Amino acid sequence: MGCFHASIVIVLLGFLMLVSVPTEAATKKYQFDVVVSNVSRLCHAKPVVTVNGRLPGPTIYAREGDRLIVNVTNYAQYNMTIHWHGVKQLRNGWADGPAYVTQCPIRSGGSYTYHFNVTGQRGTLWWHAHILWLRATVHGAIVIMPEQGVPYPFPQPYQETELILGEWWNADVEKVEQQGNLLGLPPNTSDAHTINGKPGPLFPCPEKHTYALEVESGKTYLLRIINAALNDDLFFAIAGHSMTVVEIDAVYCKPFNTSALVIAPGQTTNALVRADQAPGRYFMATRSFMDIPIPVDNKTATAILQYRGVPTTVVPVMPQLPAPNDTSFVASFSDQLRSLNSPRYPASVPLDVDRRLFYTIGLGVNPCPTCLNGTRLTASLNNITFVLPQVALLQAHYYDMKGVFRLDFPDKPPTWFNYTGTPLTANLGTSLGTRLSRIAFNSTVELVLQDTNLLMVESHPFHLHGYNFFVVGTGIGNFDPAKDPETFNLIDPPERNTVGVPTGGWSAIRFRADNPGVWFMHCHLEVHTSWGLKMAFVVENGDGPEESILPPPMDLPPC
Repeated sequence: MGCFHASIVIVLLGFLMLVSVPTEAATKKYQFDVVVSNVSRLCHAKPVVTVNGRLPGPTIYAREGDRLIVNVTNYAQYNMTIHWHGVKQLRNGWADGPAYVTQCPIRSGGSYTYHFNVTGQRGTLWWHAHILWLRATVHGAIVIMPEQGVPYPFPQPYQETELILGEWWNADVEKVEQQGNLLGLPPNTSDAHTINGKPGPLFPCPEKHTYALEVESGKTYLLRIINAALNDDLFFAIAGHSMTVVEIDAVYCKPFNTSALVIAPGQTTNALVRADQAPGRYFMATRSFMDIPIPVDNKTATAILQYRGVPTTVVPVMPQLPAPNDTSFVASFSDQLRSLNSPRYPASVPLDVDRRLFYTIGLGVNPCPTCLNGTRLTASLNNITFVLPQVALLQAHYYDMKGVFRLDFPDKPPTWFNYTGTPLTANLGTSLGTRLSRIAFNSTVELVLQDTNLLMVESHPFHLHGYNFFVVGTGIGNFDPAKDPETFNLIDPPERNTVGVPTGGWSAIRFRADNPGVWFMHCHLEVHTSWGLKMAFVVENGDGPEESILPPPMDLPPC
């Protein structure tokens, strides 16, 4: 009997050792060939820059804890970099990707291998070109599964799919941007929106240009939705079906049901949808949200939710999207976003603040003798239009190069004014410079982003590289430092990497600066980024090598 018990103990111990051994992280390798491909949409064929000849490009699949190695070889005529949007790149800005911020571009004919770990993150992110306007066609999804054996904190879906919302121009998108710059005016808007690269049957030449998702009655599906559009906030809805939002920007959130969702450029949203309607064909649709009278691509792209067994001759039902200027829907949707804040996935909101920053977002007008009106539209933070240098800022910081940038980006605007009052149309010149803000390692930062009525108010999606942050507050009008912090959500605010600053309003974010390096922050509307609506933080090293920037890789592209 004693031997029998001993055997059981040995077997049990062996079993416990087996199950307690953590799953070894895998190394996933990808080859990205940047090539020019002939692509046709809306009865227009044109050469576009793609990765591996695909639009959208290939999806990267990984598990939390994996190591990714992506070799990018550039066969196109343009310089290229790839940004892994939302991946924190701990101490490893060399793999972050924004041109002239963390690296110089991969030249035509050159290659660069991005090495990075996926640490403490799971969910939907994405990758895209981070130079010129090339992300219009150079983009794709990143799907990070939880560690082996770790379930989702929501019902397991029967199937998952990525839905990438984008834009299509009939003209060469680089020439569209160049023409706008030459005139000093906003560039032409896109000719269509797309879902997984396809505009759908409401546009000319829809054959083969409509994405369809086949579903089975009674099954639940996880939609990984990405806004890869250059310049448009987008609504998304499915005819006859509600969605349950369960994740934003690769962070689980408290689930809530909605008939439609809004998603800003750069953001991702995971939503569950149950195939619980009468078997048929239902349109999934996306269209711009814009609550001020400026030109946008207001055309609706569609894809089809196709119940198995239903003939394709059945005409799909159209969803009821919010009105293009439905600000109240957007505010209500945003108010429902809350971090899960569970024991396994806590919301570690900084409660004490070491550094308070206040940045005004403004449009401006600077002299341009060669432009149409002798002036050029521009954009600024704290009245500074950011100028990228000719060498990468991270290299300049790491090697202590002199004269590349200044560390005097102001913590607040040079002049107080009624930020969201009557439109200001005089004295709209901005200061040009490569000015960065230095942040002490492990300090806590509160940043209030304030829209202004310089020329006009507008919503702005701001993306911070290298970090997630908590959106602790948002409001319309001027931020009141005496009263508004009393309304901050410090319990379960949404955790994101891209925040939508509302039209004529403000958003307050908090983060802990525990990732040393040079980290870009910019508006994710490409037109505004190209006008200078960007800046960068230098987060200092901490104590010792584990709190310091990693050395640069040997194959870092030269300037």
